[in-house]
Amino acid sequence: MALLIAGVALWWGAHLFGRIAPGLRAALGRGPGRAAVAIALLLAIILMHLGYARADAAPLYQPPAWGRHLNNLLMYAAIVLAGMGHAGGRMRGWLRHPMLTAVVVWAAAHLLVRGDGAALVLFGGLALWALVEMAVINRAEPGWTPPAPGPVARDLGLLVAAAVIYAVIVLIHWKVFGLYPFPG
Repeated sequence: MALLIAGVALWWGAHLFGRIAPGLRAALGRGPGRAAVAIALLLAIILMHLGYARADAAPLYQPPAWGRHLNNLLMYAAIVLAGMGHAGGRMRGWLRHPMLTAVVVWAAAHLLVRGDGAALVLFGGLALWALVEMAVINRAEPGWTPPAPGPVARDLGLLVAAAVIYAVIVLIHWKVFGLYPFPG
């Protein structure tokens, strides 16, 4: 569990580094600063992966039977949210932080189907990070003007692309991890 906690903590630190220590971040310079953050994030992902794989899966709570159904719906929504800001359609102005909101939805979806301590640390820790990140950004940059809405065709393209990405994620979870996300 220590590797998992270290990975989540490093993820938090790397993302919040520029806001917590702006002087140090500036002293590193644009290129080296980005490289340091990228390396820290890669290491965080490795630590989270290894820590989650090795963590004790002792249950903390029993996920609800209907959680798998809601998980599937929320996962599709998280993929759509993750792409909203970049799709260029009308939806891009709906939320100030669509990518961070996607992380919260993704984490909540996983907590609906995983009731162990490792899941709580990983998914709960990343959801909490996304919420803190939104609050920090909103405090540092209080004014937000939604972008001009783009064509609806871009939103439709996003919905189709999200369905394809969702299918790939389902296949990876099923074939690589042995986790078939659909009941029955």
